[in-house]
Amino acid sequence: MSVSEHGFPFDPAYGRTLDQLLALPAPAAPADFDAFWQARYEAARRVSTTPAVGPQEEERDGFRIFGVSFTSVGGLRLGGWLALPADGPVEHGFVIGHGYGGRQDTGDAVPLPLTRSAAILPCVRGLGARSRRPGIPGEADQHVLHGIGSRDTYVIGDCVADLWCAASALLELVPELAVSGAGLGYVGESLGGGLGALALPWDERFACGQLTVPTFGDQPLRLTLPGVGSGEAVRGYRSDHPEVMKVLPYFDAATAASRIRVPMLVAAALFDPAVPPPGQFAVYNALAGPSELHVLSAGHFEHAAGDQEAAELATSRHRFFAEHLKNA
Repeated sequence: MSVSEHGFPFDPAYGRTLDQLLALPAPAAPADFDAFWQARYEAARRVSTTPAVGPQEEERDGFRIFGVSFTSVGGLRLGGWLALPADGPVEHGFVIGHGYGGRQDTGDAVPLPLTRSAAILPCVRGLGARSRRPGIPGEADQHVLHGIGSRDTYVIGDCVADLWCAASALLELVPELAVSGAGLGYVGESLGGGLGALALPWDERFACGQLTVPTFGDQPLRLTLPGVGSGEAVRGYRSDHPEVMKVLPYFDAATAASRIRVPMLVAAALFDPAVPPPGQFAVYNALAGPSELHVLSAGHFEHAAGDQEAAELATSRHRFFAEHLKNA
């Protein structure tokens, strides 16, 4: 199927050309945006994550894969996977986020972007096979609204903290990463892309990152655009609760991206029914440090060129991290 044959009752390109997408700015930040996130980061760094590794579950693509669990903010115990090289030393480390479909296994995150790497693949709270928790909805359209009435209770803030705690757990489990001083790489797609943009400005442990079709970009514009993803649930909520616009500016991935100064590679789509492209490009446009753009014809949509584009992105991702992570 081509992207021109989509069947949606709206235009997933939202009538914008590439040049128009590249001109979209980030929204202005609330006055205490930086202080809010810095305080949350410091709280997450104080957590004793006490990671635990289970038996080896599989070996493939040059990596041994184990179950892992760790503690995040609020004392919540979360799960995921740990990938280690099948042979040789660990020289690079990654935290790998996931989309709103949750993470049921390691999927195409393995092989990792670089050989000789270790990675933690956490399931953020409420989502995926290993972090479903009572009281936190597991479906995307409900999860994205959980605690949204206040910036202090919104689940997205805690999910960002889950990534910081995952990084802490990885560095405890693979101490040679901290000794090397190489810095971590971050990889995230969709939800994981938006969470990564929110997480990276405050955490000096990350040396670079790669975001694919990141969500939560330009919240005011995002809520004017119809879609089929979690953003549609927020659009519906806002119609009955306009006061939510006092909360969402603190969770704008484009605003946060304007604080990211490490090298970043962003794969943004021209057509995406789930994460509107204007929000994706707003994230890329806002980046304050060295940045690269990888343009996809479509995101969250199966199409004829999909496999080829995925392979091309994997090649770009490998090159990017080989250039920007020490010891690569």
